[in-house]
Amino acid sequence: MRALWYSAAGQAELRHERLPAPDPDEVRVRTLWTALSRGTERLVFEGRVPDAVAGRMRAPAQGGEFPFPVKYGYCAVGETQEGGHVFALQPHQEGFVAPRATLCPLPPDLPPRRAVLAANMETALNAAWDSGAGPGDRIAVVGGGVVGLLVAHLCAGLPGAEVELIDRDPAREATARVLGLAFALPGAARPEADLVVHASASAAGLDLALSLAGDEAAVIELSWYGSEPVAAPLGLAFHARRLRLVGSQVGAVAASRRPRWSHRRRLLKALDLLRDERLDALLTEEVAFADLPAALPRLLGPGAPGLCTVIRYP
Repeated sequence: MRALWYSAAGQAELRHERLPAPDPDEVRVRTLWTALSRGTERLVFEGRVPDAVAGRMRAPAQGGEFPFPVKYGYCAVGETQEGGHVFALQPHQEGFVAPRATLCPLPPDLPPRRAVLAANMETALNAAWDSGAGPGDRIAVVGGGVVGLLVAHLCAGLPGAEVELIDRDPAREATARVLGLAFALPGAARPEADLVVHASASAAGLDLALSLAGDEAAVIELSWYGSEPVAAPLGLAFHARRLRLVGSQVGAVAASRRPRWSHRRRLLKALDLLRDERLDALLTEEVAFADLPAALPRLLGPGAPGLCTVIRYP
């Protein structure tokens, strides 16, 4: 089978590999779909994974070491030899052998193509837990990428919650409308939010998020900046309004759920939450696996259009 390897800064290639024979507790899986995790894989593609967090950024089934060569990815959907559909934290490759315990079966009514959003939904679910969002809250989500849209989608399900998605790209409004979300450009965002979630990965977005928070509100920081320094505007009203800036990251289950929830239980719930057909609107481009190396500079370039890119396997 072939696997995608990031071989140098801005370069990727398909390499042939031989899969091992499965052990008794392992399963051979034929890949159907994977998804490109734009933010994280852009850092990998450009060789900008900071040494200080290389261990934390290591994917569960990663091959090689940062910076290069490295086989990366964690959004794979495939079919087992028994014919069942599963989600796995596996790189971009045509097949794999994995312990049965690491494979998550798809709900019967979840289309395999949409299931590539499971890792993003898991991140969004964890962020919703970290935020403490509740019924009736006025919630602002700054950054209309995949994770921001999914967080807003989950929060909008709270009874009486008033959720507004804010993004500088007017094209995000169409997707927000499909999900039933209110949308605003930065200059028109509603202030005095009970809770703000920041997912734009930009200093300007963080500045906006802090400015939208009401007195003693929390700003949940979901963005991953890699090695880039970010200026956080902690002067002005930050102290006077007693705001809180809270980091949220999917590597650990949110503290409020950790005593009872395992990573597997959280991932299974993420798959269950993907059964809403409206979420297909987040899958905005499809690329054949054979064409992926040549397409990556465009797909991972600055300002790349669209949301989630799905990779189709033969």
